[in-house]
Amino acid sequence: MAQPSFIRRRSNSRLPLLAGALLAAFGLWSAASPAAAQGVARGKFGDWEMRCETPPGANREQCALLQSLAAEDRPNVTLVVIVLKTADGKSRLLRVIAPLGVLLPAGLGLKVDQTDMGRAGFVRCVPSGCVAEVVMDDKLLDLLNNSQTAIFSVFNTPEEGVGLPLTLNGFKDGFAKLP
Repeated sequence: MAQPSFIRRRSNSRLPLLAGALLAAFGLWSAASPAAAQGVARGKFGDWEMRCETPPGANREQCALLQSLAAEDRPNVTLVVIVLKTADGKSRLLRVIAPLGVLLPAGLGLKVDQTDMGRAGFVRCVPSGCVAEVVMDDKLLDLLNNSQTAIFSVFNTPEEGVGLPLTLNGFKDGFAKLP
């Protein structure tokens, strides 16, 4: 496996990427325009941003924590990481949107500090990218709350992996504020 590329964090101000992320975060796969899907900023928690919106037909607002990443040497390799609680309050989801063109069978790898969490499969691709999703159990949530960094890995080919580090600065406080 190739060594991951050097990565930098991308600002959440990139509207096309953020609009696609919010479409995926709130399940609005069609119908909504990107302008309507941006949600309202509700706060900044370290390197995480909370955005909220009321999905069509929903009784209440749904919020998500977001962070965007981009490979410094490959501007087409970006990830949007989204954390939310389901509307029924029974599950906590981690969704990651990777760019179109990633090797889907390889899945999305996750390492939190020095703990390898394995890989999640991609569940679908939409015009804004391919989505991997996992239900966060107590072990993963505790690890994210008490760690400094995570590294997501995607593959362009079976031999070429790209690691994108995610800062967990502010994650614990932001997650605690999610409705």
